[in-house]
Amino acid sequence: MTQVDDAARAQLRARQGAGARYDAEAAPHDDLLLARRGTAYFARFLNALPDADLTGPSLRDGWTRAHVVAHVSYHARALARLIAGARSGVPGTMYPSVAARDAEVELGATLPPRALRSLFQHSEIHLNVEWRDMDDRAWDAPVTLLDGSVIPARGTPRLRAHEIWTLAVDLGNGGRLADIPPVFRP
Repeated sequence: MTQVDDAARAQLRARQGAGARYDAEAAPHDDLLLARRGTAYFARFLNALPDADLTGPSLRDGWTRAHVVAHVSYHARALARLIAGARSGVPGTMYPSVAARDAEVELGATLPPRALRSLFQHSEIHLNVEWRDMDDRAWDAPVTLLDGSVIPARGTPRLRAHEIWTLAVDLGNGGRLADIPPVFRP
């Protein structure tokens, strides 16, 4: 980074004020970018869906589009719990069990369209706030995934990116495998 870049960044932060949040220097910036772009991509297709089409079939066997939206939303909440635990030092869990996760998605899929869309928006904001509140140290804290595997918190943006890009295609209303970043293509 050059002195000009540093000066421009400092000026931008001054204009944005003390309440603005930024990713920590040690954050996995490339993976966060993939997750945030995937979120925008998913939102584009979700916003294009008429409410009545949310109950239509997705490309996931046995799931409606509402199931896909509920899953994406609750996945963000689950990762936010892990990140909050990494940040505070009090480990959180994604879900109590696979059955609890599945039940949550089933219930979420029954929400009215407006509530389902709000769930998506709020869960994405929540996850981003948790990521932005991470300090350099917390990115290396261990988090335990639903399957029991342990990864550093810095692995969560990549997990999120893979999930949201894939599920944007699974909505079945225009998302294409060719649009998924090459690192996540099957």
